[in-house]
Amino acid sequence: MGPLPTPAAWQAALEARHGQALQAKFSAATVAICGLGGLGSHLALSLARAGVGKLILLDFDRVDLTNLHRQQYKASQIGQPKALALADNLREANPYLALEPHVVRLTEDNLAPLLAKATLVCEAFDQAEAKAMLVNAVLERFPEKFLVAASGMAGLGSANAITTRRVSRRFYLCGDGVSDVADGLGLVASRVAVCAGHQAHMVLRLLAEEYEP
Repeated sequence: MGPLPTPAAWQAALEARHGQALQAKFSAATVAICGLGGLGSHLALSLARAGVGKLILLDFDRVDLTNLHRQQYKASQIGQPKALALADNLREANPYLALEPHVVRLTEDNLAPLLAKATLVCEAFDQAEAKAMLVNAVLERFPEKFLVAASGMAGLGSANAITTRRVSRRFYLCGDGVSDVADGLGLVASRVAVCAGHQAHMVLRLLAEEYEP
């Protein structure tokens, strides 16, 4: 392995791609990612590569063999807490990224202090109940924060059915809004990644102060 680029060289490369003003907005942001599975792990990697300054990683689960076909983990990480394993992988992609991993199950009782410092919150849970809990809690307790959530990315349906829509002033929803893992085939890596890409792109647009109509 060769020497890492210096922090100055790293920042200069990002600014050359995004422009100094936009990169400053990305670098100043703290994004919380709630759930680090197929959505959250892809989303986190995209934001790390874009030079978002800090990621708060939240998941109670461990890497499992059944995760590897659609999530950003390695076979050597099976059994490790996802929050810690993903933090290691993100440091390989961006060694100057600030990370705050938490091995924790988010609940209505503990989420407030964990999300308080985030500029923006991403919902990337698997279970509908957990999704609803987080969305309702963020909208109620943190009305000043942007929330980017996901619903509907299962199966082999067209990737073109996955969209990003603005639900309310600070709440955006990505997905097809229909497909469910219980409908048959379940989660396919490519379609999950498309939805995660929508989430990541919406995060960057919001940080750039660009909004969906």
